[in-house]
Amino acid sequence: MDESLVDLEAITLELEEETIQAVDEKAFTDHRGNREAALRDLLDEWLKAREEED
Repeated sequence: MDESLVDLEAITLELEEETIQAVDEKAFTDHRGNREAALRDLLDEWLKAREEED
């Protein structure tokens, strides 16, 4: 595990089936099937969009 992530809190998300399918599609096309990488990428996009709104 990356030592820089040790102090981060773990969270649990409940996603709708449609959202899970979209994440899996992004994981397959952009991240060689890595769902965690796809989720990090989508979270990053969402945070940047929120930042732009403010």
